[in-house]
Amino acid sequence: MGITAKMVADLRAATNAGMMDCKKALTECDGDMDKATDYLRTKGIAKASKKAGRSTANGLIESYIHPGGQVGVLVEINCETDFVARTDEFKQFVHDVAMHIAATNPQALDRESVDASFLAKETEIFKAQMREEGKPDNMIDKIVAGKVDKFYSEICLLEQKYVKDSDMTIQEFVQSKIGSLGENMGIKRFQRFQIGG
Repeated sequence: MGITAKMVADLRAATNAGMMDCKKALTECDGDMDKATDYLRTKGIAKASKKAGRSTANGLIESYIHPGGQVGVLVEINCETDFVARTDEFKQFVHDVAMHIAATNPQALDRESVDASFLAKETEIFKAQMREEGKPDNMIDKIVAGKVDKFYSEICLLEQKYVKDSDMTIQEFVQSKIGSLGENMGIKRFQRFQIGG
């Protein structure tokens, strides 16, 4: 199948990947847009893992106030160079993460950031629920482990489904930007404010 310039442009618009990467992905996937998108996401994750150890001493702090002024967010996202921090793509990325935080109200950045006593309390509640439902004792720990994983995916920013694209988590969104911008980057910290909260 012939790969047209329009197909390459459409894939680029959908993924923010480079033109040559889009052409290669479409060629590898016989022109199938969905497979090419998955191919690029996989390659972006591979690129991201190669850059993982590099220092991120630059970046941006973004403030986002949701319309109506009831919810606000401050988020710091770091990258390797000031050059990338000033690009429109990086600025938009930081803004999109701030909007996501405003919409989803994550409680922690990642699993390591979750307070141990808070997690222990939730785990006990899950166990009590399973006993109340009459689940066999030998199955409770396995069921609770699944519930804890689901709980993490709801409260940890990096594990949440990205509100603008539910096919990827915030961690995968970060990795896609590492792939397209060519630098290591990471969400350092955030704070969400809500009136009366």
